[in-house]
Amino acid sequence: MMNEIIVKYSRHLRRMLLALGVTGLTLLGSCNSLGKDVKVVQQDPVDMVYPLLDTENSRWFFFSSACRPFGMVNLSPDTQVGGAWGSGYRHKTDTIKGFSHIHAWQLAGLSVMPVTTTTDNENNIFTDFYSKYSHNSEKVAPGYHYLELDRYQTNVELTSTKRVGFHNYHYPKEKQAGILFNLNGKLGPCDIVDGKLVKSGSKELTGELVNAPTIRRPRPTKVFFKVELNTEIESIIHDEETGNYLVNLSNSEQDVLMKVGISYTSVKNADANLQTELAHWNFDQVVTESKEEWNGLLSRIKVEGNTEKAQRRFYTDLWHALQGRRTISDVNGAYPDNTGDTFRVGQLPLNDEGKPAFNHYNSDAFWGAQWTINTLWGLVYPEVMDEFTHSLMQYYKDGGIVPRGPSGGNYTYVMSGASSTPFMVSAIQKGVVTDGLEEIYQALKLTHMPGGIMEKAGYEHHTSIGGGFKYYLDKGYVPYPIPEGKFGFHQDGASLTMEYAYQDWTLAQLAKKLGYEEDYHYFLNRSNNYKNTFDKESGWMRPREVNGQWHGELDPYLYETGFNESNGAQSTWFVPHDITGLAELMGGNAKAVEKLNQQFETAEKIGFTSGDSHDRELHPEYRRVPINYGNQPSIQTAQIFNQLNRPDLSQFWTRKVVKSVFSGLSPATGFNGDEDQGLMGSLSVLLKMGLFQMNGGTEENPEYQIGSPIFDKVTIQLNPDYYSGKTFVIEANNNSLNHPYLKSIKINNQPVDGFSITHKDLVQGGTLVLELTDEVSQ
Repeated sequence: MMNEIIVKYSRHLRRMLLALGVTGLTLLGSCNSLGKDVKVVQQDPVDMVYPLLDTENSRWFFFSSACRPFGMVNLSPDTQVGGAWGSGYRHKTDTIKGFSHIHAWQLAGLSVMPVTTTTDNENNIFTDFYSKYSHNSEKVAPGYHYLELDRYQTNVELTSTKRVGFHNYHYPKEKQAGILFNLNGKLGPCDIVDGKLVKSGSKELTGELVNAPTIRRPRPTKVFFKVELNTEIESIIHDEETGNYLVNLSNSEQDVLMKVGISYTSVKNADANLQTELAHWNFDQVVTESKEEWNGLLSRIKVEGNTEKAQRRFYTDLWHALQGRRTISDVNGAYPDNTGDTFRVGQLPLNDEGKPAFNHYNSDAFWGAQWTINTLWGLVYPEVMDEFTHSLMQYYKDGGIVPRGPSGGNYTYVMSGASSTPFMVSAIQKGVVTDGLEEIYQALKLTHMPGGIMEKAGYEHHTSIGGGFKYYLDKGYVPYPIPEGKFGFHQDGASLTMEYAYQDWTLAQLAKKLGYEEDYHYFLNRSNNYKNTFDKESGWMRPREVNGQWHGELDPYLYETGFNESNGAQSTWFVPHDITGLAELMGGNAKAVEKLNQQFETAEKIGFTSGDSHDRELHPEYRRVPINYGNQPSIQTAQIFNQLNRPDLSQFWTRKVVKSVFSGLSPATGFNGDEDQGLMGSLSVLLKMGLFQMNGGTEENPEYQIGSPIFDKVTIQLNPDYYSGKTFVIEANNNSLNHPYLKSIKINNQPVDGFSITHKDLVQGGTLVLELTDEVSQ
């Protein structure tokens, strides 16, 4: 008995150490301030990730553990199962309610639970199966999760490939071991219905389930799956009341291994995904491969200096920038197409090797991506930006519209405007996407014209009224309220006007690149419409009514009254394409600087955010904050000082924001509950590296504004398939908490005039040397 316990726990310890990167670490000698050698553990970036960040504020698609980058499978435990918000893995909840394979934007599914049954619980196991667990024995790392179910005295290990979940259960001896397949019921944002499970072999199961339509995803989405076990199936019990299934296993003397391949197209393709990605039963090997894949991506940025905590938070942010958005295509390129009148299985184009030329994706909106993943992906992960651009175009080819946030192969019309336009234009301007530019332009142009997605308010599925687009064309602004009434969400006229104007400017840049002069001037002229929402008398953006009058009494801190998830004070600065023009409306740079600086001074008092979770933005106190780094509309504001010839204030306030908003490392803090699938993680990474793009990198030769990095050295590995340079290094000399200001800038030993560098210069590689000081340079 004692030998069995030792073997059992040594095996689990080995796997946990493997997942957490404890094996194979290098001990390096260094000197402390007294000159004595000390031992310092050299960690890989993946070992520094803290997956539990902000999990007290978790939402369905936020948390990841047993997952690959952008994996179709995102396998993890659920402690709350109902609702899009406050669901999934919630750190403060001590009860496991299942292990789900899908945690995605408007998608869920395939929740399983290892159980043991006795005569006492066999009659109610389908409705009473939750189990307590403890964080004391829990281990979580990218690609791996381990915990112990107290009720069943069963240890659970999880890992995955891109499309296959891999489970390892260690049941207690002399107990009837089983696995609940909860294929019907509420799960995350969805009602899961029509779940079916069939025994297809002595150790095999197949099945399917349906994500019923939601208010955001108006069509059902099927999930198909294939299951293989390393032990015989004794029986399957189907519960008529819940519609769920209990699979009884014949032998639990050994660890029970279970592989689950999923697909959105067919059981056959689920099986193909499983056989292609996981033909063996070596659990440790998959854990290792997952860790290596994550580490390969995270290692593209190496940071040195600052504290271990700062470095851990940096790599956790970078990890978040590479997940959330999920693959929906199979290994053979089949994918679900729900854009037409009827569902069909589509087929991605194949490359010369007979493999899919790109993956197809499920994705939340690109709303706010111009200040986040546009820059990070375009610089560090251009292959990801390339794939997403082609995926967005596949939706256009299938359904005639470039989406702004598709789910299950279906348009959701999430958020507002044409948020995919800046993303795709940025990919082209950076040379990431070089083929099919004419088709992309025509697709985006349709998006910005009557009949395109710009007409639709958030989740407006059946009409094209809520976006107020006809007023934008006729009057030069979107009125608030829309005279026709309520159609969808986010019908905030002032914000819509400013979004449309910026997005029009980005499309104008592509028109210019391709030689469409008339289109260029047309969209450039439309990009000035933001001026029609500016009240010169008050100095604030304000919503206008259809008759041209300002709406209501002036209150720039009134939340969501003409402004989308923000107030007038925050959204006044949403003119990323023309800060100079905005300053002129305010009376010049000096007045604009004074105004914005006062907003930062006020916002600092409550930490630059509207509380510590997304729903706190509606709180009477927090909704009146003038700068909110907890949501997208004003996350660019510290960089605006660069455009106003006060880079010192950009450097000063960026450091303050990073310290206050993006430095925590606990389940209680992180992204204030609103990490929209990599956006806030990307923003944090960029601020800490000291690189930013105000207009989303959409001009002819995209410009990076140089900020105040928090690390002494940042080394970016450039992708040789896209860029000629090998590495780009940022060295920050004399860096410290009290030295936020840039005294001088050199690139490859040549002085830099100003505080910016072009994309072409950066991706040729080299070294950017910054001299920092505690004094503002004159």
